Amino acid sequence: MGERFTASRITAGNWLFRTVIEVTENSVIRRKRTWFSVNESTIHLSRVASVSIRTGPIFSDVRIESSGGGEDIVSHGHTKSDAKRIKEMIDQWQTSHLSPASQPGAPGVKRA
Repeated sequence: MGERFTASRITAGNWLFRTVIEVTENSVIRRKRTWFSVNESTIHLSRVASVSIRTGPIFSDVRIESSGGGEDIVSHGHTKSDAKRIKEMIDQWQTSHLSPASQPGAPGVKRA
């Protein structure tokens, strides 16, 4: 697991330095370059409260809200398919890692 999603160069704020969202094995990272630095925000996938997608005619905006009280990750100018894939990857991770059946000793889970 681990995919990178780069915003389109023709969208606001991405002309020179494009925003990159990376969904790794355990976290989601937003990287935005400037002339002399890189701003990076990271949220562990267990701390993602919600993922919302706002879709326009061509591009989508992605908002990943943190349940830990930290700063949300917001990115503009992703393709619709990339935005859906980001949401899908986060949902899959949370379903497989945070569901009651995945917890050791959970009721109704039989161990061999």
